[in-house]
Amino acid sequence: MTSTGIRLHAPAPGWNIDADVVVVGSGVAGLTAALRCDAAGLKTVVVTKARLDDGSTRWAQGGIAAALGEGDTPEQHLDDTLVAGAGLCDEEAVRILVTEGPDAVRRLIATGAHFDESEEGGLELTREGGHHRRRIAHAGGDATGAEISRALVEAVRARGMRTVENALVLDLLTDGDGRTAGVTLHVMGEGQHDGVGAVHAPAVVLATGGMGQVFSATTNPSVSTGDGVALALRAGAEVSDLEFVQFHPTVLFLGADAEGQQPLVSEAVRGEGAHLVDADGARFMVGQHELAELAPRDIVAKGIMRRMQEQDVEHMFLDARHFGAPMWEHRFPTILAACRAHGIDPVTEPVPVAPAAHYASGGVRTDSHGRTTVPGLYACGEVACTGVHGANRLASNSLLEGLVYAERIVTDIAASRAGDALHTRVPAPVEHPERPAHPLLAPEARFAIQRVMTDGAGVLRSARSLEKAADQLQRLHSEAREALDENGKTAEPGVDTWEATNLLCVARVLVAAARQREETRGCHWREDHADRDDANWRRHIVVRLNPDRTLAVHTTDTADFPPTRQHHQEQ
Repeated sequence: MTSTGIRLHAPAPGWNIDADVVVVGSGVAGLTAALRCDAAGLKTVVVTKARLDDGSTRWAQGGIAAALGEGDTPEQHLDDTLVAGAGLCDEEAVRILVTEGPDAVRRLIATGAHFDESEEGGLELTREGGHHRRRIAHAGGDATGAEISRALVEAVRARGMRTVENALVLDLLTDGDGRTAGVTLHVMGEGQHDGVGAVHAPAVVLATGGMGQVFSATTNPSVSTGDGVALALRAGAEVSDLEFVQFHPTVLFLGADAEGQQPLVSEAVRGEGAHLVDADGARFMVGQHELAELAPRDIVAKGIMRRMQEQDVEHMFLDARHFGAPMWEHRFPTILAACRAHGIDPVTEPVPVAPAAHYASGGVRTDSHGRTTVPGLYACGEVACTGVHGANRLASNSLLEGLVYAERIVTDIAASRAGDALHTRVPAPVEHPERPAHPLLAPEARFAIQRVMTDGAGVLRSARSLEKAADQLQRLHSEAREALDENGKTAEPGVDTWEATNLLCVARVLVAAARQREETRGCHWREDHADRDDANWRRHIVVRLNPDRTLAVHTTDTADFPPTRQHHQEQ
């Protein structure tokens, strides 16, 4: 796999740091990888876009899934995951997740994370959608992510690891042989470094999180702009299954015009017995699935959307008044506070909810050791597509995936260093191009992209809506490209323009994959192809970026993930 030669328009690096490994991202995946690298004696630098504790992990309410309860087994966890993934999970990847998961959670606890315990002293486990057993460990009631983030951040700081905060990663550096040589980044604000610099390292671990900001309404924080996926595409890596964006069924409805990050109402609320109802109080999920409100998220989101269409309304309701104030205050204090901050009291009234973009099941394609199709580039967490989630992520598998696959990446890096001299030296990256190869979009393009994606590639999709979205995105891309090609002009480099450019990149790939998949599967819902079609579409859609900035879209022959070291030609 060779690089595309495409980089964001940015100043040449004015400073650099040498390391063995650079980890980009500070959620559960990134910090776990960093801690394990440091423990293995690798000189590790953590780069993160905001503060160490500002990623998506700290917003995770529900918990972390693992077969830790009495009577539960990894095999049962595997079965639930495969069902949720709708025929596209990589079974080997899932088996790794569920068998290595319990010990990974125990190591997280040993690192300092405190989970809620039952009166008997064991872990207090709950259920969420798609799980047939109570296997979700949680902390602070509904503040699991915040507790995990706290524990990992404290551990990183206690070890005195080198971190670069408020730093937007720009592009992958490669050496003359096409191997990873580090990253360029832009540091915002005050600190030891400022402006554009570089971290030189033979191994880069992408753990940059999701891309929810490509839609108008999302549960993702503002930093989730698809930077890791866009960087990987420009570096020549393949991405897979990007059409499978999970829309969380129950997000607090703040109005049809609400934009940006929206408050999540955790699946665990339904796990404890809350009911989805319409304005008349009717439970519309009963009879649609054996688990009713606890069906996999794609089924619940579709159920909500169908009832909204039938009644021509903008939201449904989640009714948990029967919990009473004590349970709300003990079990879901974060959600209770968020609702009350918006004038809604779940103790006395149903909560208005509607689906919003939540999680990218696809991402940078990796193997079972987190290796991408670019030598030396690894990916884990939401930015990656390991094959675990298939067409629809099972609730609370994401934190576990971050833990398990981060540890597997470190094992591979350490083994590579021991057996390959190329991994023991700091590589010399090829020179920074004088002329920008990728045009930048104006900051206001971000909102245009979000509107296009929400209208054309949201929960409900069709050939017509996706074609319109593709045309609008292509227009944005072409206008910027023509301005660059004809007179060398592009928007001024900066965080806003880099983010907008990354969003356009991932939006184009998502829409291209969604247009190609002419069926309904998991969280990809095509109104014009309402049925699942295993004969033609139980396979993966892989996309890469060509040097001329066009997209190469390839469909695998089977549901199996091809090896990451094998290069595929466009079909």
